[in-house]
Amino acid sequence: MTEISRRLFGTAALATLTLSLVAGAARVRAEGLGTLKIGYQKTGLPVIARQQGVIEAALKPQGTSVSWVEFSAGPPLVEALNAGSVHVGWTGDAPPIFGQSSGAAIVYAAALPPNGKGEGIVVKKSSGIKTLADLKGRKLAVGKGTSAHNLVVVALEKAGIGFDAITPVYLAPADAAAAFANDKVDAWAVWDPFLAIAETRYDLLTLARSSEVLDVKTYFLANRDFAAAHPQELQAVLKALGTAADWSASHREQLAAALHEVTGVPLEAQTLAANRAEFGIFKITDEIVATQQETADRFYRLGLIPKKINIRDAVWTPPTN
Repeated sequence: MTEISRRLFGTAALATLTLSLVAGAARVRAEGLGTLKIGYQKTGLPVIARQQGVIEAALKPQGTSVSWVEFSAGPPLVEALNAGSVHVGWTGDAPPIFGQSSGAAIVYAAALPPNGKGEGIVVKKSSGIKTLADLKGRKLAVGKGTSAHNLVVVALEKAGIGFDAITPVYLAPADAAAAFANDKVDAWAVWDPFLAIAETRYDLLTLARSSEVLDVKTYFLANRDFAAAHPQELQAVLKALGTAADWSASHREQLAAALHEVTGVPLEAQTLAANRAEFGIFKITDEIVATQQETADRFYRLGLIPKKINIRDAVWTPPTN
């Protein structure tokens, strides 16, 4: 085969591959989604949407069913999004940063209010720890790559304490709860409803809350390929979440019962969580991107993520028509 023939063959092969990929994407769109898989945690807007069936109602005319998959925290949910085992899901601010830094196929679809008062660093009053400075040399349980991880980093930084001054013990919420209960760790950084459960069980001192030290959002994320192939379905989901957010903000008395019904978390804890939660769903603005970029840059500076990332690269742009 001559050099010219090889080039022509290579060009033809590339064209064939491109046409195949385009045809495949078109075929996916033509076949429809079938089942939308939503990743959720034990609190927040997706739980209310599930209880009310608003997403199911929005997608029913298209013949799309909905499957709900529960996660204990944001990082494993992001892993599932990357693998395509769920299509969309809600997390705090840190998980998508860790995901993007490792090449996860995710996009930011919308922003939601922060965890705010529903996320904190707590100790038992019997521990003798009274300030963040007292955490030096102590063990603190936190989920690696979670929003609570970001809270710890920023709270310590603002208190003039290096992250390396403490001993982080990276545990999922259930394992952290057991370690905290048995005094295997001195402090715990976590979000609702796990924080609310702890507050109803122990005599706690809160050293910091996200509402006091952070100005961040939480996020509704999507698998990148899903968002590209099914923008209309994604927009329908976001609109349905907006409906659930409006209901949640104006029905506080029923809110805790709805959360309890879906998650099984004790009503007392869900009531505490519901009364301090914020609800809404927003477009990803330049200001939101800038704030998230600050967090990503901080994580890189501290060596918590392996490389610098550009948040804007992972923001989904919905179709204009």
